[in-house]
Amino acid sequence: MTAKQPDPAFPATPAASVWQAGWLAGARRCPSPNIGARPAGVMIDLVVIHSISLPPGQYGGDEVQRLFTNTLDWDVHPWFSQIRGLQVSAHFYIRRTGELWQFAPVQARAWHAGASSYEGRPNCNDYSIGIELEGLEGGLFEDAQYATLAALCRALATACPIRAVAGHEHIAPGRKHDPGSGFDWPRLRRALQDLHWRFPCTDAPPQP
Repeated sequence: MTAKQPDPAFPATPAASVWQAGWLAGARRCPSPNIGARPAGVMIDLVVIHSISLPPGQYGGDEVQRLFTNTLDWDVHPWFSQIRGLQVSAHFYIRRTGELWQFAPVQARAWHAGASSYEGRPNCNDYSIGIELEGLEGGLFEDAQYATLAALCRALATACPIRAVAGHEHIAPGRKHDPGSGFDWPRLRRALQDLHWRFPCTDAPPQP
């Protein structure tokens, strides 16, 4: 699987964020076919945070990248029978190490939210950026992931009129539960407080 090599300074150096036709310099580039055009005139003003690991709880492989590029071998693990034929994508994926992958340019509509709504607006895929964190729903995340996520959010603020960030659980309550109780929303809010984005109403510490 070919990919653009990452800039190791990116997680600690938001100033290194350079956009090239919707692609972020410093991220591994791995284009997904599972994207489309956004509705005309839509404002990209929401970031949606997800968690994913394939198989669940196993880290370090390339299964997520293969899922997003329709190259996953459904027969390599019994659990994959549950998602056989699924065609999905996100704009970004952050590994446990903090390594950043990008699958879709920010102006494209990625397939990450599904049936969803934010503040009364349906179809979050139309106006959001999807970020997947390598992790287990409800589990804890790594310091390196928070560092990359904060830097990525700052980069996105220079490319899109982002006004809010939410979890998949907040835009599809009852249907989705990620990133879950292990994600530290107060930590991310503190890191981005000068951006004045809206955050989910939670001050609870993460629960393992």
